[in-house]
Amino acid sequence: MSKLKTEDREDLSRSKFALPEERKYPVEDKAHARNAKSRAAQQEKAGNLSAADKKKVDAKADKVLGKG
Repeated sequence: MSKLKTEDREDLSRSKFALPEERKYPVEDKAHARNAKSRAAQQEKAGNLSAADKKKVDAKADKVLGKG
């Protein structure tokens, strides 16, 4: 996965994030989409992310990955 620099991340439109209101979980390409799904699963398991937000991340990432 390519490294997303802070200034590049700040330049991304909200539509490139799985949780755009919080600008979390960038999914601008397939590598980032796979990573977002993994990180969301970890955060849900740790109790830091709701099941509803994980579903949002999965749905947005699946679109990028061509699964939805």
